[in-house]
Amino acid sequence: MIHPTAIVDPLAEIDSNVTIGPYALIKSDVRIGSGTTIGPYTIIDQYVTIGENCQIFQYASVGGAPQDLKFHGEKTFLTIGRGTIIREFVTINRGTEFGGGITQVGEENYLMAYTHIAHDCKTGKQVILANNSTLAGHIIIGNNVTVGGLVAIHQFVQIGDFAYIGGKSAVVKDIPPYVIAAGDRATLHGLNNVGLKRHQFPKSTLQQLKKAYRIFFRIGLTVKQASERVKAEVEPIPEVKNFTEFIMESNRGVTR
Repeated sequence: MIHPTAIVDPLAEIDSNVTIGPYALIKSDVRIGSGTTIGPYTIIDQYVTIGENCQIFQYASVGGAPQDLKFHGEKTFLTIGRGTIIREFVTINRGTEFGGGITQVGEENYLMAYTHIAHDCKTGKQVILANNSTLAGHIIIGNNVTVGGLVAIHQFVQIGDFAYIGGKSAVVKDIPPYVIAAGDRATLHGLNNVGLKRHQFPKSTLQQLKKAYRIFFRIGLTVKQASERVKAEVEPIPEVKNFTEFIMESNRGVTR
């Protein structure tokens, strides 16, 4: 199931159920799981592990050296979770020694054409990156996050679970879970109600999150004051705890 024009290094570990298209280049120390398809003219660089049932489309560049002046050829890694789809001309870089040495793409991600994931980034499960979205280095994205087209996210930013970032946004601070953010520079626009309903969040959960959101972002309190009021006035369900802890633990500061 390997096209005769593809070049596969003998040290690559390729499952017998993998399909590799014409003129693809698979370098050494690569592992590719069962059911994965590698499209034509794709490059899979060294030290990349790709899970089962992934689809990598033509001209993608997966596992290239990080675009970081501190990188001097160290052995660093990239892992891609099972069921992830990587469309045309996507670029994903390996990690750096400074950033922990690994870039991690989670399970069932959908990376649309021309997206870029830089060194030392980590994405959770079922993350969608729309066309031309760009992650700078050291970014952490939670589960079930959607990032619109032409979005640029600053290095070291964190994005919480179930957040939605509108297209053509510039994100320079952390985005809490369960919210919508958009604009240049990105600002918050309430809860991601449509996304949360699609994921079957109960109405009662949405009501408690709405209360917590209002306390943190609508009545002019400091983060500490808001946290104390949420503890006193909002039911301590897991989603509210996650929302509050994310804000309290933010290093870059939270988008408002």
